[in-house]
Amino acid sequence: MAAQKITAATVRDDFNDPVAVIHYARAAHHLGLWASERTLIERYFTDPAAPLLEAGCGAGRATLGLWDAGYQNLTAFDFATELLDQARSLAAERDAAAIRFIHADATALKKCQLIGDTAYGGALFLFNGLMQIPGRENRRAALRGLHELCRPGAPLLFTTHDREQNQVERALWRLEALRWERGEQDPRLLEFGDRYFEEAGTGRTFMHLPDRAEILADLSATGWTHTYDALRKVVAKESRAVRDFSDECRFWVAHKI
Repeated sequence: MAAQKITAATVRDDFNDPVAVIHYARAAHHLGLWASERTLIERYFTDPAAPLLEAGCGAGRATLGLWDAGYQNLTAFDFATELLDQARSLAAERDAAAIRFIHADATALKKCQLIGDTAYGGALFLFNGLMQIPGRENRRAALRGLHELCRPGAPLLFTTHDREQNQVERALWRLEALRWERGEQDPRLLEFGDRYFEEAGTGRTFMHLPDRAEILADLSATGWTHTYDALRKVVAKESRAVRDFSDECRFWVAHKI
């Protein structure tokens, strides 16, 4: 029997798995915003009173970090209900009940009237959340949806992994390209750049790893103007706890012009 392709339902089930819920809830309680996230948020999100939209908020790690940093006009959404429950619980513990947590799919934002009732002054899609959407057209749909919801001039901040970040990564992906040419890739994957793996204590993870040209093309195709990108290590020096939680990634900033 042919292997089943990764779908949005696969990713949602993996995020709702108890192992993943515990992993992300622990980070939400103890990790908060990374130094690099804080640096770029302060640089590009200069109006703390502006309404902000956080996509893929998970258990609330960045959401509560934003709240603590003074950004308190927040709407956050995720499509994993178990993670949303954790985010709402954490917000209640920290007297942040004013945060709007909404169950929604980033690829179908027009269907969620609660999200569409505000013109947002900025959007965030942190910790590679955009890249955990299977299928390039679906990722573009998410970018278009965020673009439509934001005001002119609004910033978008997100992260990706980068399959060209060093010589080792480039060599590994050359080997993966050969597998795809021969039809020997993991049959569950949709596109070159996809990975699906499992880690102890984290659970199963789908991730698309783009190159820089791909992201620039996706931003252009969805109405965003590229402003800035850099590897995390260039933006700020992170704590050991952050480096243990997350591999190196690339930050992207774009604006709605």
